[in-house]
Amino acid sequence: MRKFSFKRFLIMVIDTGLIYFSFFFASLLINDFHISLEINTVIKSFIWIMPIYLVIFTCFKIYRYIWEYASIEEALQVFLGVLTSFIIISLVTIMLELSLVANFLILSHLILYLLLIGFRYGYRLLIFINEMLSRQNKSIRTLVIGAGNAGCLLIKEIKRNKKIPNMVVCAVDDDIDKVGRFVQGVRVVGTTNELAFIVYKYQINEIILSIPSLNKQAFQNILKKCENLKVKVKVFPPFYQLIDKSFSFSRVREVEINDLLGREEVKIEGNEIEANLCGKNILVTGGGGSIGSELCRQIITYKPKSLIILDQYENNAYEIQNELTKKITENKIDIGMIVLIGSIQDEVRLREIFNTYPIDVIFHAAAHKHVPLMEDNPKEAIKNNVFGTYNLAKMAHEYNIQKFILISSDKAVNPSNIMGATKRLAEMIVMAFNGISFTKFTAVRFGNVLGSNGSVVPLFKKQIKEGGPVTVTSKDVIRYFMTISEAVSLVLQSSCYTAGGEIFVLDMGEPVKIIELAEKMISLSGYEPYKDIKILITGLRPGDKLYEELLTSDEKLEKTEHEKIYCLRQNYINIELIENYLTELKELISTKQVNIAEYIAKMVPTYKSAMEEGSV
Repeated sequence: MRKFSFKRFLIMVIDTGLIYFSFFFASLLINDFHISLEINTVIKSFIWIMPIYLVIFTCFKIYRYIWEYASIEEALQVFLGVLTSFIIISLVTIMLELSLVANFLILSHLILYLLLIGFRYGYRLLIFINEMLSRQNKSIRTLVIGAGNAGCLLIKEIKRNKKIPNMVVCAVDDDIDKVGRFVQGVRVVGTTNELAFIVYKYQINEIILSIPSLNKQAFQNILKKCENLKVKVKVFPPFYQLIDKSFSFSRVREVEINDLLGREEVKIEGNEIEANLCGKNILVTGGGGSIGSELCRQIITYKPKSLIILDQYENNAYEIQNELTKKITENKIDIGMIVLIGSIQDEVRLREIFNTYPIDVIFHAAAHKHVPLMEDNPKEAIKNNVFGTYNLAKMAHEYNIQKFILISSDKAVNPSNIMGATKRLAEMIVMAFNGISFTKFTAVRFGNVLGSNGSVVPLFKKQIKEGGPVTVTSKDVIRYFMTISEAVSLVLQSSCYTAGGEIFVLDMGEPVKIIELAEKMISLSGYEPYKDIKILITGLRPGDKLYEELLTSDEKLEKTEHEKIYCLRQNYINIELIENYLTELKELISTKQVNIAEYIAKMVPTYKSAMEEGSV
């Protein structure tokens, strides 16, 4: 049963008054504003006329509409309700031979319709005026880029939602036909080529880019026009970034680094990856980390038989477990998921896992990756990145695992830090095992990934939010960047091509100057670099390079079937040599004082230590 609504009841009472007034006023008009005996007939007729109106209006659901948002549809329903009432009352008048003449009935119903519509739209007008007045208190003067469907919905939601602090002052659109027109009461004042003048003229505090149909290049071009305007820029994500293409103001977000880079979308052969992983038992080490967790997210879409997630940090493992459990349940994915806590440094724990669970493919993402921390804690880097990888590769060899894919790094090339040197040693270990094993061992080498743990982008965001300064190690530092999702997609694609013994190198696109990246992020946050927010040059940290390399001077790349994946063939590495070296290294790091850098250079001659002292 529908709950009693005082507001609905009040509208019915007002409608009753309007019906009475329309009949009374029509009688006065017909009789030149003289009160005649017909008035008495009209008053008496209300005993049976009024119920007809209320029943008809209820049937047409006129009292169920929210008149604050009245539109043409509501006006049509009122018209149909009045017309139906007129027809029924006319038929009753004819059948009962009442004295309500036709011109009186037509005139009274015309007046009634105008009164009903006037009352309802007058109410909406009052609401609109109140919104206009309340919007004057909103502090963020906003410009919307895009006067299409998304822009219209955005402006409409901002106007209705009092919790949104934005006040849309104007809009721009590159469609010349829209310039000068109005969208939800907001004027389209120009195109994106006039942004600088429009921002100055209308005193804009914030820009929201709301054209989700834009391709990557057009999207980035508009962002470039916004860079030097000293206003905060937000975006409604383009459709190519969205799975669910629904619209809501909550989807509006700040500009992200991948928006600025404008990288081309990576194309992968999903059928090849599915054929490679479908029905397999997959182990992901470091499965709770930034790269490992994304591996897990993508792997479950390719229908493996089971996914085993191994991580030594229980919080990370717990988070990815909850996320994937929800995804598996919602999408009814038929997969067994096992989440295990353990360290790759613990050979006993690894053997226990390999004895318990069938494993076909290993993606080895577990590693210590933070360059400065590993410079200060080189023994821990060696224990995890070197001996942990050896333990896992040994298990893969002994248990005849089909494939072993090591997630490596461009820092393994001519390494200048402990982290890079240990990753190069990890590459050498898996290459050595490939020479003696049934297992196909391979490595995938790539650079910085956006949003990963320790990435410079979250640091810049935090520093900007705190008012600066933004810290950059050097004006000349450049880095390659790739999103986590595209890097992982290419890792999975690379795993399809391995015959064993390769290092796959990913095309990272164009390098980016870190200081320019900082300047863009500051500008698009609404601040002026060096004036509103300082950029502080801190100097290179121990182990840092000005630029990263993907190859050594004597390495040569070969093309693969994928345009963004290259193959690097490795020379044969003797497993006995590696194991003898690791035995000595293990004894060495157990002592208190040891020159680790000097010893690592014996196996990794391209390693040039940035530390003055290698002792710990």
